Amino acid sequence: MHSRPQPAIPYRTLPEYVRHWARIAPDHRAFTFVDHPGPHSRGVHRTLTWKRLDTRVRALAARLAEEAGPGERVALLCPQGMEYVTAFLATPAAGLVAVPLYPPGLRGHDDRLAAVLADARPAVVVTTSPLLREVRAFCADIPVRIVVADEVPDAAGDRPPAAPDETAIAYLQYTSGSTRTPAGVEITHANVVANARQALGAYGADTRSVTLVGWLPLYHDMGLVLSVAAPVVRGLLSVVMDPGAFLQSPVRWLRLLAAHPRALSAAPNFAYDYCAAAVTEAEKADLRLDGVVALLNGSEPVRPGTADRFHAAFAAQGLAPETHCPSYGLAEATVFVSAARPGQPLRRFALDRAALAGGKALAARPDDPGAVLLTGCGTPAGQRIRVADPVSHALLSEGEIGEIWVQGPNVGRGYWNQEEQSRRVFGARFAGAGEAPGDWLRTGDLGTVLEGQLVVTGRLKDLIVVDGRNHYPQDLEATAQDAHPAVRRDRLAAFGVPGVQGDSGERVVVVAEHTRATNLAEIDVPDLGRAVRAAVSSRHGLRLADVVLVPPGAVPRTSSGKVSRALTRARYLAGSYAAENAR
Repeated sequence: MHSRPQPAIPYRTLPEYVRHWARIAPDHRAFTFVDHPGPHSRGVHRTLTWKRLDTRVRALAARLAEEAGPGERVALLCPQGMEYVTAFLATPAAGLVAVPLYPPGLRGHDDRLAAVLADARPAVVVTTSPLLREVRAFCADIPVRIVVADEVPDAAGDRPPAAPDETAIAYLQYTSGSTRTPAGVEITHANVVANARQALGAYGADTRSVTLVGWLPLYHDMGLVLSVAAPVVRGLLSVVMDPGAFLQSPVRWLRLLAAHPRALSAAPNFAYDYCAAAVTEAEKADLRLDGVVALLNGSEPVRPGTADRFHAAFAAQGLAPETHCPSYGLAEATVFVSAARPGQPLRRFALDRAALAGGKALAARPDDPGAVLLTGCGTPAGQRIRVADPVSHALLSEGEIGEIWVQGPNVGRGYWNQEEQSRRVFGARFAGAGEAPGDWLRTGDLGTVLEGQLVVTGRLKDLIVVDGRNHYPQDLEATAQDAHPAVRRDRLAAFGVPGVQGDSGERVVVVAEHTRATNLAEIDVPDLGRAVRAAVSSRHGLRLADVVLVPPGAVPRTSSGKVSRALTRARYLAGSYAAENAR
C-alpha cells in the first residue's frame, strides 16, 4: 500500500477531495464494501477506485440537482454499502444538504425515522432498487421525490462539485436520542473536514498510510466520519461491512483487520466484550492481528476490564495492548473530541466512590472494593476542552467533576430549526470568562481532567440523586451485571423515578435483560433480584426500589446501539414491564 501525496492546499469540501484523488490517483482503491450474503460467508468484495467513485458522485449529483434546489435536504435511506457512500458525497456536490438515515424496518426505530423525516422535511429521498417498494410505502404520506441510486446511469451528467462555501451546511447529523428527542445537528463543510483532519492526526494517519476498517453504521456520526470523511480527506482505502454481519459473526471484523496492513478501526465497548466472548479458538487459529495500528473505543464509559479481556483473548494473535485507544466525542462536535494516542498504555484511574458522588475525583487504591475504575480518554484533538459547573458556569479545576465544554472548528452550527436550544447548547459562556473566552459547546456529559487526561464520568441528564448524593447509572449497571450470571452484559438500564411522599430524592430502578443462552423458566428470578440488590447495596450504599428482569431485546436501544435509559424509564413508568417484575 502506497502513501498518497497530500493536496498542496487543503480543500474545503469532501466532493473537492474526491475530485482531487480521482485526478492524481484514479486507479487506487477508494472504498471496498464486503458483503456477507450467507451465515457462513467469508465475504464478497466490491471495490470502487477514486476515478469510479468520482464518476458515480458526479452522475448522482447531477440527478439530485434536477430534483431539488440549493440548500434543500436529501434523506439517505440506503443500506450500508457503496450507494450510501456515493449518495452522501453526491448530495453536497449538488449543493444540497444530506440527512444520513437508514431504511425502514430497522427494529424498533421506524417511529424515530418518521420523526426525523418530519423534522428535516427532505425534498428527496435516496434509496436502492431492492428497497424501493418498502421506502415508497413508508414515504407514501410525505411529499418527497425518490431517487434510486443504483439506477442512475453514469451518463446522467458530469456535474462538478458545487461552488465551495465552507460555512454552508453539509449534512444534518441527527442525535441518537439516548437522552432526548432526536435533534439534527447542522454540520458545515468546514466542520466535517476539520474533524476528519483532527481524527487523522490523533491516530497517526495524517503522515502515514493506514486502511480504515469499519462496521459501524454509516448513518452514525463515528461511522460516517471514520469510514467516509477521513479516508476521503486523506485519500486512504476504506473497507466497510454491514453491522448485521458483525453481530452475526464478530470474527468477520477481525478477519478484515488481519487482511489489511496497518488497519485502523472503531467500535463501542460492547463489541470488544462480544469478540472476547464469542470468537472461538478455531476461528482465532488463522488470525494475525499484529498489523493493527489502532482500535478506537468510543463508548461512555470505556471500561478498563473490557480492554483487558479483549487483549487477553487475542494476545496470541499478536494484538498489542497499546492499540486500544479510548476516545470521546459527540454529534454536536461532528464526532471526535478527545483521544488516547496509539502506542501508549491505557491510562487507568482508581477513584474514591464517595468522593466521586460528591463531585470530586480523588485517588483510591485500585484493589479497594469501593474504588471506581475509569479510563482516560486522552487529550483534545485540535480543539479545546474545559470543565464547567453546570449551574454557575464557573470554570472548574483539575479533579473537580463538572460538565465538559468544547470549543473548536469541528463544533456544529446548532440544531436544525431549534434556535433557543442552539443558543443554550452551542453558545455557552463561562462566568468571568477571562481564561476561556468565546462561545462553548455544552456537551451534557460529566467529567474532569486528571494528569492531562479527559476522564468521562457520565451523562448529566442520567445522573441519579438520592439523599443528596450523585450516582452514575453506568456504575450501578456494572455492579448489577456482575452480580448474577443470568444478567446480560451491557443490556440493562439503571435510572431514577420519583420518590413517594416523604422520600428524599429519587428511587432507583434496574431493568435488565437475561442472557440469550438462559431460558427465563430456568432462572430463579427472586434469587437474581436479591443478588443484584445485595451487590448494589454493598458497593454503593444504595437500596434499589425495583429490579426487573426482561427478555433479550426488551431494553430499548438508540439507533447507534446505546441503551436508551430515558425510553426504558418511560416504559417502566407506563407499566410495560410489570409482568416481568422480579421483586
